[in-house]
Amino acid sequence: MDFLSELRDIGLITLACLLGGAVGLERESDGKPAGFRTHMIISGAASLLVVCGKWLVIDEIFAGPEGSLRYDPIRIIEAVIVGVSFIGAGTILKISNNDHGARVKYLTTAASLLFSAGIGICVALERFVIAIGMTVLILVINGVFGRWEEKHLND
Repeated sequence: MDFLSELRDIGLITLACLLGGAVGLERESDGKPAGFRTHMIISGAASLLVVCGKWLVIDEIFAGPEGSLRYDPIRIIEAVIVGVSFIGAGTILKISNNDHGARVKYLTTAASLLFSAGIGICVALERFVIAIGMTVLILVINGVFGRWEEKHLND
């Protein structure tokens, strides 16, 4: 691993943070519990962990006989999903309302955190078009469709 490739990986993780931050800005502007910094950190952390997985695959210390891997890098992505899901669960609230029973809030924010992790994973895997496209998609889902839903479905 050389200095320039590590700098390049810092750039990947930074891009993941910026794209996750775009999702977080929309959530924060809507007054949701996980906003700009949280989404940036989730996306960046996902990217960092996948980049670490790529390093493990490249490093011959982790190679088995005849170039086979002794470790499964896919487990890193699985761990990211579990960890982010745990954080997302912490944003979900169940609110008792005597008139209408219990109501669950912030599910979309929890889902947005998971989506931001996916964006970070895409950046780490150098799938930039998908990462940027998915950032735009989640912004449309949360922003445009969220406002439409409030206007038409919450009457």
